Amino acid sequence: MSLKVAVQMDPIEGVNIEGDTTFLMMESAQARGHSLFVYLTDSLALEDGRVFARGRDIQVRRVAGDHFTAGPVRRVELADFDVVLMRQDPPFDMHYIDATFFLEAIHPKTLVVNHPAEVRSAPEKLFVTRFPGLQPPTLITWDREAIRDFRARHGDIVLKPLNGRGGSGVTRHLKDDPNLDTLLELHAELGREPVIVQKFLPSVSKGDKRILLVDGEPVGAINRVPAKGQIRSNMAVGGTPEPVELSARDREICAAIGPELKARGLIFVGIDVIGDHLTEINVTSPTGAVALKRFTGVDATDVMWSRIEALRAQP
Repeated sequence: MSLKVAVQMDPIEGVNIEGDTTFLMMESAQARGHSLFVYLTDSLALEDGRVFARGRDIQVRRVAGDHFTAGPVRRVELADFDVVLMRQDPPFDMHYIDATFFLEAIHPKTLVVNHPAEVRSAPEKLFVTRFPGLQPPTLITWDREAIRDFRARHGDIVLKPLNGRGGSGVTRHLKDDPNLDTLLELHAELGREPVIVQKFLPSVSKGDKRILLVDGEPVGAINRVPAKGQIRSNMAVGGTPEPVELSARDREICAAIGPELKARGLIFVGIDVIGDHLTEINVTSPTGAVALKRFTGVDATDVMWSRIEALRAQP
């Protein structure tokens, strides 16, 4: 089966092929005989119920500094494609949300991965709250009094912006830390979004596990170990990836959330697990596939394309 694949992504010129999951997705698609077209969200246009984009046909290759060849810019109707990969990086702001409305107009005739309406309704740090018993103690709020009460009950806490990404804005506050109110004021000045407050998990020093799931089934995991003296393990802020096996608790977590992911059309998902606790369900542009392939030989993107081909083959 040869599929016409459009990839909604950030500029391909800036891709780091050594760690970029989207590039691996494209590489795997091309190896399976699928054609590739890339475009930016800024080029999307909705006219009379039809969705258009301006972009380029490309071929990719794993050569640093010379990783793609592109054809001339052309305008296409996205309904003419078999698959659209929605792979632009957050922030999950109105620009991102508006793009999901555009793509919802062509799905499922054109298969959008992940389902655009479900991406919109499953913010990564909120969606996880639908699964009681898997998270550490967590509060999401604008209310400073509620945050103070939460810290009084749990002591050592971590503060995160609700729509942050890549570990940005994550801070730890001990029970007697006098800087919490000042930081909350800064959050309020920067935006209107609530913050997430979680009980600090000491096990984060051993790593933050990224587990990749395809159509609700776990494919494999890597462990991201924070730099010495840090609490953030994201590779974007200095975390070091290492191989790791799925534990019995990891499989229990995947079994609890997998059917819901599958039912929602969330085909490619990355979850974060610290110790025995699920902390995030990443559905916008999950990463980690390159490290997983390097450590284990398992290519989660190839598994993804096998599943997409099966879905496209259905009458």
